[in-house]
Amino acid sequence: MKVDFNRLDRAFNPRCVAVIGDSRKTNFEWLRSELDFKGKLYSVQVNPETIEDIKALGVENHTSLLDIPEPVDLAIVAVSRNAALKVLEDCIRKDVAAAHFFTAGFSETHTEEGRRLEQVLAARAEEANFHLIGPNCMGIFNPRLGIKQSPDQYCGTPGPVGFISQSGSIALTFSLDAHLLGLDISKSVSSGNGIALEATDFLEYFSQGPEVKVIGMYLEGVKDGRRFFSVLRRTAARKPVVIWKGGRTEDGGRAIASHTGALAVTGMVWDAAVNQCGAVQVTTMEELIDTLKALVYFPPVRGGRTAVIGGSGGQSVAITDALVDVGLRVPRLTQESYSELETFFNVVGGSYRNPIDTAGPVRRDMRRVWGIVAQDPNIDNLIGITGTKPGRQIIPQQVQGSLDLMRQVKESTSKPLMVFVFLYTADAAREVRDIILKFQEIGIPAFPTIERGARALKNTLEYYRHHP
Repeated sequence: MKVDFNRLDRAFNPRCVAVIGDSRKTNFEWLRSELDFKGKLYSVQVNPETIEDIKALGVENHTSLLDIPEPVDLAIVAVSRNAALKVLEDCIRKDVAAAHFFTAGFSETHTEEGRRLEQVLAARAEEANFHLIGPNCMGIFNPRLGIKQSPDQYCGTPGPVGFISQSGSIALTFSLDAHLLGLDISKSVSSGNGIALEATDFLEYFSQGPEVKVIGMYLEGVKDGRRFFSVLRRTAARKPVVIWKGGRTEDGGRAIASHTGALAVTGMVWDAAVNQCGAVQVTTMEELIDTLKALVYFPPVRGGRTAVIGGSGGQSVAITDALVDVGLRVPRLTQESYSELETFFNVVGGSYRNPIDTAGPVRRDMRRVWGIVAQDPNIDNLIGITGTKPGRQIIPQQVQGSLDLMRQVKESTSKPLMVFVFLYTADAAREVRDIILKFQEIGIPAFPTIERGARALKNTLEYYRHHP
């Protein structure tokens, strides 16, 4: 089909939304998801008892989509699969910009009837050039406008990330997990079976708008590999694209077939093609979020030589190993830097060889240490360590001191700067997350483990190696 990006733009930024077929069975999940929508929300339902419940939600109901008294930008369809074609016909007659079909039970069921119904639906959408999202998907998420895939999602705080997922659960999980780590979405879509619009179409759409700065994708397969890689190459040249490919194993490929019905792609062929296009590949949700976060906050990463400042001796060894394991380096500083550090650095309880162990009295001279290391020509990237020793509570003044110091370092250098946050308290997970968010408020990405930060830095370097 010929994609009309003006129609897609209306669907992702709607003024009017219609939810078709929501019911008590799902506790009106779709209507409740859209109650924060900033535009006009309508319901389409014919059951008299259900209509009364819908009115109690404060939503205007019509018994036909055609009776809605204004143009509809996005229809959310939650009817049974046997009613899907009739609803599609109404959407075409109403000239709805796009419709998200949550309705499932098609080719992913591997039944003759499921395949037949999907073919009929796909053929009609193709004939009318109708912009159908799905079926078997969670549709669009736009937090700025309050368009949500679940009542659990946030709204009102748009971010720089565009996210495309063939899995509805992964689209939802990504939005919630990334938000907790200070990474918010501009626009997201779950495409499901993709019988009309598919991942390639959304990738091309996200490549054009200025609101989306980086793009994340969860893919299980693509229908037209040649077109996908052509669009990916063009998009990755404009903005970073990070891809998590599902079904990399034989068993995973079999699971794909029963999920969205997508065709798996041979691993080696896929890896080579994605790398040639200049996109970044990851293998877990954590790595996807961390890499996108690094790409959002870092300036271009031009080298792998890294300085580590602030850890204890044992931490320094572990951090060095983790960085080297992913292909980065922790090199010596220049002799000029060592000569300057020697004038004041007390090596009792510390070391300045890189990693720089500041456990001793030198802590009062940290600004001076950072200033020397940040200017060293042997160093491309900077890592700071903040946290507590086992058994000790975090002190607010200590956190604020670290924030003030890192802000000054960031303002004094153009080199990428990141922070590892280590706590050993009873409520460490929540406290670490709170501190991470404070660092990211001043533009410095922070990570809760060595391995996550190291991999994010390496992946960011790989992107910029393809796009100097």
